[in-house]
Amino acid sequence: MNEKEDRQRGLYRPEFEHDACGVGLVASLDNVASRTIVESGLTVLKRLMHRGATGNDPRTGDGAGLLLRIPDPFFRKVVKDLPPAGQYGIAMIFGAVGEEDIIEQVVANEGGKVLAWRDVPVDPNAIGDDARSVMPKIRELFLGSKLAQDDFERKLFVIRRQIELKTKDCYICSCSTKTIVYKGLLLATQMENFYKDLSDPDFISPFALVHQRYSTNTFPSWPLAHPFRALAHNGEINALKGNLNALAAREASLASPLLGDDLKKLLPLVKAGQSDSASLDNMFELLVAAGREAPHAMLMLLPQAWGTKYHMGHDVRGFYEYHSALMEPWDGPAAVAFTDGTSVGATLDRNGLRPARWTLTKQGLFVLAFPAKDVARQGRLKPGAMLWLDLVKHRLLEDTELKTFYARRRPYRRWVEQNRISIQGLFTEIVPSGVPQDLVAEQTLFGYTLEDLNLILKPMAETGHEPVGAMGNDAALAVLSKKPRLLFDYFKQLFAQVTNPPIDPIREELVMSLMTYIGNVGNILDETPEHAHLIKLRRPVITDDELKRLSTVEDRGFGSIRIPIVFPRGGDGSALKGALDKICAAALAAVDDGHKIIILSDHPSIRGGNVAPIPSLLATAAVNRALVKSGKRPSVGLIVQSGEVREVMHYALLLGFGATAVNPYLALETVSSFAKEDMVKAASNYVTAVDKGLLKIMSKMGISTLRSYRSAQIFEAVGLSRKLVRDVSASPTIEIYDYVPDMAAARHLMARG
Repeated sequence: MNEKEDRQRGLYRPEFEHDACGVGLVASLDNVASRTIVESGLTVLKRLMHRGATGNDPRTGDGAGLLLRIPDPFFRKVVKDLPPAGQYGIAMIFGAVGEEDIIEQVVANEGGKVLAWRDVPVDPNAIGDDARSVMPKIRELFLGSKLAQDDFERKLFVIRRQIELKTKDCYICSCSTKTIVYKGLLLATQMENFYKDLSDPDFISPFALVHQRYSTNTFPSWPLAHPFRALAHNGEINALKGNLNALAAREASLASPLLGDDLKKLLPLVKAGQSDSASLDNMFELLVAAGREAPHAMLMLLPQAWGTKYHMGHDVRGFYEYHSALMEPWDGPAAVAFTDGTSVGATLDRNGLRPARWTLTKQGLFVLAFPAKDVARQGRLKPGAMLWLDLVKHRLLEDTELKTFYARRRPYRRWVEQNRISIQGLFTEIVPSGVPQDLVAEQTLFGYTLEDLNLILKPMAETGHEPVGAMGNDAALAVLSKKPRLLFDYFKQLFAQVTNPPIDPIREELVMSLMTYIGNVGNILDETPEHAHLIKLRRPVITDDELKRLSTVEDRGFGSIRIPIVFPRGGDGSALKGALDKICAAALAAVDDGHKIIILSDHPSIRGGNVAPIPSLLATAAVNRALVKSGKRPSVGLIVQSGEVREVMHYALLLGFGATAVNPYLALETVSSFAKEDMVKAASNYVTAVDKGLLKIMSKMGISTLRSYRSAQIFEAVGLSRKLVRDVSASPTIEIYDYVPDMAAARHLMARG
């Protein structure tokens, strides 16, 4: 039997074995710029061809590119009178035809100097007809400054963002004193022939970060090709909407001594409509520009799972717990290669769904996702793992050493232990609610039906699981119903619809988390012990007893206030809007007075007479939006105490629109009424069922942590007017199908009052 026959067993076919993925990295650990590294990068890129895609034109790819150290010998040859390396920067620009004056004015306004414009030599015949038909003008802008290189690098970040804000048709692939990006709507095999620079013997680099794109969630285009300015990414950031909404809420609080007043010029940080990878690149850039080292920044953005079932050092766990309050995970299947312009690294997301292998040869050549001979060390990135090539010190730092180093740079574990707010009895055991005498009247007020009681709540109380229907939900859309419906019913959950399947919340239990915090500091660019002065919530569903305990920590800077969410019984749309405005104003005033816990409540003890409850989702979304617009949202815990909430989807919507936690007082009273002899078990089962249901909903979007899901607004609004949804949403991330005129759905809801 020959070797081929020996390897080909059963259904296994060795010719279908691939060692590469969509992203690759080649580097010289000796930090020696050479032609070999560039050629090796191009070779890796060509071997990623199977990870790319084409459309109707087989010669037009979805995108390919390389990120390299600026080859100073080459550019000194093609551009006259350049300053020494590090004292000039290069902006690789797509488009901007006729906008040169605007660009040069931005440079002048920021204290820079335009040294030269250069048309990048390209061969349009080397690419497909479709790519050529939309090919932008490609130029390089050379910039000078008297600043030190690190300060100049930050200034170039500001210049680039200002150009993006002030021009209409200008995309900047890279703008740096250290790196340059060559990319486009190309196939990997077309790069050398299209970009003539890449074939020059003086075009050298100590590393090459490469990417071949398969467009899944966006149409292919020249700007969307990878790499971006600092990274290349294989996968999807499923939590993107939540990440961007959280960023928008924090932007008013951001401050950095290194960026100073220039920070305001960068905001809004993320350009509207750009891809998930480009947005991750922007966030990474900001953290590095504000002073965090590149591995530290990436550990914040793509943290490994660090739950109690994971074996890790106390310092590393303290590091992750501290930073979990600063930054929610940019969650999704991800393999990322990244650089600070000097050194390079790679990491995987917490699930590890994009495996990557690496090799270090005896000659000091490092290759990611590509086999090599003369192996000195090799391995693969495990879920949540990272490696970093310190090209300055000529060292390869693997996961354990790297994380231990950053975990011990500051006393994160001590900060967490000394500043954590502990509340006696919180989440230790379920204390059931009593059963009020007016239970039926309350259930009637909030629209409970026999179906809610017998088919939803009772099974949850008895089994600790959501009820399962064999045929699914075939009820008519709420907007088509002739009966009043809850506002919750007008929304549908979105699902992950790209290359990654939804997560299995049972098998992936270790990486999933419902933990969240109250008291987050908005300025994520700083690190102080006060960032750990938080109340940690193990789950978002809280009982009446737990809400009472949360309301008793005023002496530690966490004062609470209950705001009734009601409007006049029988009032019209204007009365409802007026009531919402008053609720929002009361919430803002409470925050100004030092309250960090806002409780939006329709409990009978606070409701008052001759009023009707406002839909809890409407009130939550409106208050969340008001807090975001005022720049006060990050530190505030927004707790919803509502009798309306009973199904898992209700919780998901409230959390998705910004609630920190939910107290379903009437649902808990109802399940207690089912089992008067064992109320604790009934309440515990109900809370457990909601927790499991939330994990299942999150998993359908491929999101592992509640912190990434909260405020994400990843829903379709079917039947609500565009204006109504936009008026109460913190950001326009909702898919809206407005089949009814303004406030019609709200009037539907008011009929029950």
